[in-house]
Amino acid sequence: MTIDFWGLGLQAVNVLILVWLLSRVFWRPVSAAIAERQGTAAALIANAKAAQDKADAALAEATKARAGIALERTAALDAARAEAATTAKSALADARAKADALLAAAKSTIDKNAKAARKANEAQAADLALTITADLLARMANPAVQSGFLSQLVTAIGKMPASDRAALIDDPSGIEIVTADEAGAKASAQRKKILDAVQKALGGTPDLRIVTDPDLIAGLELRSPHFVLRNSWQADLAQIAKAVKDAV
Repeated sequence: MTIDFWGLGLQAVNVLILVWLLSRVFWRPVSAAIAERQGTAAALIANAKAAQDKADAALAEATKARAGIALERTAALDAARAEAATTAKSALADARAKADALLAAAKSTIDKNAKAARKANEAQAADLALTITADLLARMANPAVQSGFLSQLVTAIGKMPASDRAALIDDPSGIEIVTADEAGAKASAQRKKILDAVQKALGGTPDLRIVTDPDLIAGLELRSPHFVLRNSWQADLAQIAKAVKDAV
């Protein structure tokens, strides 16, 4: 077997020429296109990364803002709860105070009504007792009782100042001797006894006249336009009634 070195050399030259042509005509444009595309891709990647960074920053800012909003919302809710609790507590205290005031007013009204009712009942009882007492005293009235009232009247006149007795004697209107016993007042003996006793107690010559007033129940009183000397069961009952009412 023989080797054709000329043929091999020609083939090697052809290969070199082909490689040179490919590098000149094909490989450089392709490499340039690839490099350009790689640059474009790198730019796109860089832009995408920048956009991603911006997005991440925006997301972080949004997350931070959301966290801030959540904190503000929580704080606002806590403040609202605290304010609502304070308002509720104040409203409850106010309602309790008003309720206590109403209860106190109601209790005061009840106490006043009960006191007024008790006073009214006591006053009615006192009036009834005085009425019964007056009826009983009227049944007990008799000449002996009247004689006792005459003695009391004479004693009371004797205790008066002399100037008061002189004023009664000189009174131009005269003096009324009031008695509850109409029959006794009309009896001349009884009338004379009363007139003589009063005139002697007063002294001088007063203008005396006897009048009757059954409301006295029993007793004898002196009356003039400017003077009254009470001496009867009616006067005693009036004093008792006043004392009872003052006590009530």
